[in-house]
Amino acid sequence: MLFQLIVGSAVSAINIVLHSLFTVGVIGLLRNVTLSAAGRFGLQLSGVMVAAALILMVAHTLEIVVWSLAYLAAGAAPAGSDLLYFAFVNYTTLGYGDVIPVKEWRLIGPMAAMNGILMFGWSTAVLFEVLQKTLERQAAFAKSP
Repeated sequence: MLFQLIVGSAVSAINIVLHSLFTVGVIGLLRNVTLSAAGRFGLQLSGVMVAAALILMVAHTLEIVVWSLAYLAAGAAPAGSDLLYFAFVNYTTLGYGDVIPVKEWRLIGPMAAMNGILMFGWSTAVLFEVLQKTLERQAAFAKSP
């Protein structure tokens, strides 16, 4: 059981690092978006939110790939299982239950779910922060002479 916790924690740590890099990238990229004409604030806001969401979805997909590689390396899924599907189901907490870890790796699924829910919460916070900062910049731009 301890080894499962160590492996799950290591994979989670890798994903936390990945997510932090993507978060910094999203914030840095979108901070530098130039404000357009006053009549285009809605379009700019929409573009910023779509870009942020898509970039964060790429981060989540890479994190799911990391989990699937961990399942492969550990032999955590039954032979012949679709590891990417198994990782998606666990990470997103969907929990179909049609593929379950082998007995020796029962904790790996819940650990992936715990990591996924944390990363989704983090992404939600980033999206709200990007939205708030974009609205603040638009308000400041609208007030400037």
